[in-house]
Amino acid sequence: MSAARSWGKTAIGLVLTGLMLFPVYWMINVSFTRDQDMRKSPPHLFPVDGTLEGYRAVLEQQGPYLVTSLVVGLGTVAVTLLIAAPAGYSLAKLRPRGGGALSFALLIAQMIPGIIMAMGFYAIFLSTGVLNTIPGLIVADSTLAVPFAVLVFTAFMSGIPEELLQAARVDGAGVLRTFWSVVLPVSRNSLITVSLFAFLWAWSDFIFASTLDQGGDHQPITLGIYHYIGNNNQQWNAIMATAVIASIPAAVLLVIAQRYVAAGVTAGAMKD
Repeated sequence: MSAARSWGKTAIGLVLTGLMLFPVYWMINVSFTRDQDMRKSPPHLFPVDGTLEGYRAVLEQQGPYLVTSLVVGLGTVAVTLLIAAPAGYSLAKLRPRGGGALSFALLIAQMIPGIIMAMGFYAIFLSTGVLNTIPGLIVADSTLAVPFAVLVFTAFMSGIPEELLQAARVDGAGVLRTFWSVVLPVSRNSLITVSLFAFLWAWSDFIFASTLDQGGDHQPITLGIYHYIGNNNQQWNAIMATAVIASIPAAVLLVIAQRYVAAGVTAGAMKD
C-alpha cells in the first residue's frame, strides 16, 4: 500500500509539474514556429518546420536592451553588496543603538508598493537630472534589494561564532579587517544568495524601468519586450524568442547557485 501511495504521489507531482512548466515549453515551441504555422488551428505541439528567424530578429533588434539589463543587474548587485554587507555585519555583531528599530524599518520598507516608490524617484530624478539614465535605474532597483539583503546578512552573520571574531581581534585585526578577512569569506552562501536575488530583481524590473527610463537611450529588456509586442503583435516567434533569451540568464544563475541560495536563505533559522 505504501509503495502504491508513493507512486501515486509521484505521478501527481509529475502532472502538476508538467502543468506548471507547460507555458515555458509553449514559449520555446512558439519561438521556433513559423508565423504561418501559428495561424493553423490547432497549432502544432512541436515545431514541425522549425525556424530561427525569431532569434535572428532578437539578436539584431534586442541586443542593446539585453546589454542594458546586464549592466543594470550587475550594478544593482554591486551597490547592494556595498551597502548591505557592512550594515548586516553591524546589526549582527556590533549591535549599534537603534538596531532593532532599523531592522523593523527594513521590514516596513519591503511592504511599500513599487509604484509608490517609482513616483517618488521620478520627482527626485527629474530634479537631479538622472532621469532616463542607467545609474538612476541602478539606484532605484537597489532600494528593493538592500532591505532584503540586510536582513539576510544579519541572520547569517549572527550565526558566526564569537570565538572566530575574538581570535581575529587577538591577532590584531580591527573591525574593518575582521569584516573583510573573516566575516565575508565565511558568508559566501549569503553573498551568493543576495547577489542572485538582487540581479534577478533588477533583470525583471518593469515598474521602475517604465517610470524612470521610458524615454532613455538605454532601456532594459523588459521595456524591449513591451515595445516589441506593441510594434510586432503578429510576429509571435520573435516575441517568444525574446522572452526565451531574456529568461536564460535567470535560469542559468538559479541552476548554478541553487545550493548556495538554499543555505543562504535558511541561515540563522537554526541555532545551537
